[in-house]
Amino acid sequence: MVKIKELLSEIHTVHGICPECEEEAIMVAIVTDYYRCTNCGHDTRQYVNGSIKYLKLKEDEIKWLKNRK
Repeated sequence: MVKIKELLSEIHTVHGICPECEEEAIMVAIVTDYYRCTNCGHDTRQYVNGSIKYLKLKEDEIKWLKNRK
């Protein structure tokens, strides 16, 4: 049971607005700067410039992400 708690504590989650479903959601890190919306399952890229925003992925980013899995 302790190992499960340790594993879950290492999962990086953030709160944000998904650009796909346009709802507030918990975003779960897939890899650095890439997150998945827990509401709709859409993958997004985190953009930080004074505030944090989540952007829709471009086609080349989707391909790169699929190769990382």
